[in-house]
Amino acid sequence: MAKGERMRAVARRLWRWGTGIALVGGLAAFFGGVLLALVIVHYGEEDRARPADVIIVLGGGVDGTTRRTQHAAALFHQGYAPYLLCTGGIGRGGHISEAAFCAQIAQNAGVPADAIVLEEHSRSTEENAIYAAAIMQEHGWQTAVLVSDDYHLWRARWIFTRQGVTVWTSPAQLTSGALGRGHEAFAVLRETVAFGWQIGKSVLGLPFTRTPI
Repeated sequence: MAKGERMRAVARRLWRWGTGIALVGGLAAFFGGVLLALVIVHYGEEDRARPADVIIVLGGGVDGTTRRTQHAAALFHQGYAPYLLCTGGIGRGGHISEAAFCAQIAQNAGVPADAIVLEEHSRSTEENAIYAAAIMQEHGWQTAVLVSDDYHLWRARWIFTRQGVTVWTSPAQLTSGALGRGHEAFAVLRETVAFGWQIGKSVLGLPFTRTPI
């Protein structure tokens, strides 16, 4: 066999091997993503609220913050914790922080102003956890009920736990009702990608605290 033919044969074999590896890797990533999505959905269906030092509300835009705060206020009135910690900075094009907006909704729902603490600097779930952990330490709080939408709770709990915060999750949907299927599906997909980003950047030791999606 001529040298040129041998080189072409080797190249074909390498191509086949590379294609096979890429296919196996793609299938593994796909099924891993599906499994993760199922875990996210299943985790968010259960209410794990229990008495704690504070109820943490994760900001989520106008609609998300409204849903989450209304549920947090309901938990407050049920006696789960004596304080609400509203989190979230000013989003793109916004004029008020998500934390301040949360406080307004909570007060309208009957939560006293002196029971509300604001964290107005965060722009991501990881920053929510970083700044909330610092505030909890300042106040001597050890435990928290973490309130967000159902699809967000699995990743949020993972992030808060990495910051050393003991949290028990409670989905806003218990008060607001289920989200539309399209909204839920897109949100779960985004959470799957966001969790992959969290794992990847943690493994690589990257300093970013915001998810670029």
